[in-house]
Amino acid sequence: MHHRYKLIVILLLSVMVGNLTASAFHHFRGPESVYAYNDSNAELSAFNLPFRYGRVTSDKSHIVPLGLTIGVRINTEGVMVLGTNGFLGEDGQTHMPSEGILRSGDLILKANEQPIERKECLSVLVADTKGDVTLLLRRNGSEFEVTLTPEVAAVDGIRRIGTWVRDSTKGIGTLTYYVPETRAFGALGHGIMDVDTKMLITVRNGVVMPSNVTSIVKGARGKPGELEGSVDSGTILGTVTLNSPSGIYGTLTPEFIETLPKEAMPIANRTQIREGPATIMTNVVDNEIKEFDISIEGVNQTTADETKGMIIRITDPVLLNATNGIVQGMSGSPIIQNGRIIGAVTHVFVQDPTKGYGIFIESMLQQKEIVVAPV
Repeated sequence: MHHRYKLIVILLLSVMVGNLTASAFHHFRGPESVYAYNDSNAELSAFNLPFRYGRVTSDKSHIVPLGLTIGVRINTEGVMVLGTNGFLGEDGQTHMPSEGILRSGDLILKANEQPIERKECLSVLVADTKGDVTLLLRRNGSEFEVTLTPEVAAVDGIRRIGTWVRDSTKGIGTLTYYVPETRAFGALGHGIMDVDTKMLITVRNGVVMPSNVTSIVKGARGKPGELEGSVDSGTILGTVTLNSPSGIYGTLTPEFIETLPKEAMPIANRTQIREGPATIMTNVVDNEIKEFDISIEGVNQTTADETKGMIIRITDPVLLNATNGIVQGMSGSPIIQNGRIIGAVTHVFVQDPTKGYGIFIESMLQQKEIVVAPV
């Protein structure tokens, strides 16, 4: 079944205004959404995760660059608390059972010792429980229990705890590379942030699906462009197992691998990157993976935010004609220089859509879950 996505929910490309980072795309209203919500701030450097330099070296490792748009669906570990709210009880009073106990960003892992994987499971358990509800939470890396006393809502007679939660997210992004020997892939070049809590989403499980670009909204000064696409949600191309500040990672199916390019390319580390000509790979034009000319205008080898290691500018007239530069949905497009893959597109400058940031490929390959086999 094909569904039309308009850059929904997932942080697929950050947009830059000065030093501020924010996602800027339209959100999906559907059965997996609790309510309509706004774009998130996505300042990834706030996670302050260690980077292991020197793990990947260009003369020993090869990967296959892609630049292929995909649909992504991720189910969170537990259900994430978005916020708390009050409601009118049967007694005519306003009740807020979760106020001061639950916080935005909390993960509810269990309720009355039962594992919670979907928000519907939590709603049913609260409604059916006669007394208090004990929740196992994860907050800032620590797990602990809290106890809430549900109240009966006047509107429907159902016991509630007054909490907004989310258990999944989905959208469109770009596959950056895969490793032929392991079928491991990396995509997006930055993490998927929850649009309300502004926290990195913890993955329980996820999948990638086929996507076709159906139209392009061109970027303009002060207004980032975007890709619009259709997603075949009935076909699974691979699984997602990790969401990190440097991208999403997982394994592609053997069947999908057979349809992809096979030519592996050596990796360049950050010290080998030079200002000047380069290319990016993307299928935003005619749904075919092609290389387009860019210029690398800056390289910051010591940046604290790995998603902003390079400043790039689109120079290819064909891509500029189609998009006016970098548009939302191109996040993850691999960057190539001198026959080596050096990174991926991550951001667009709001005031100049021809320019944006890129992440170093070695930063994407730092994850211990991703094995890059020597060639």
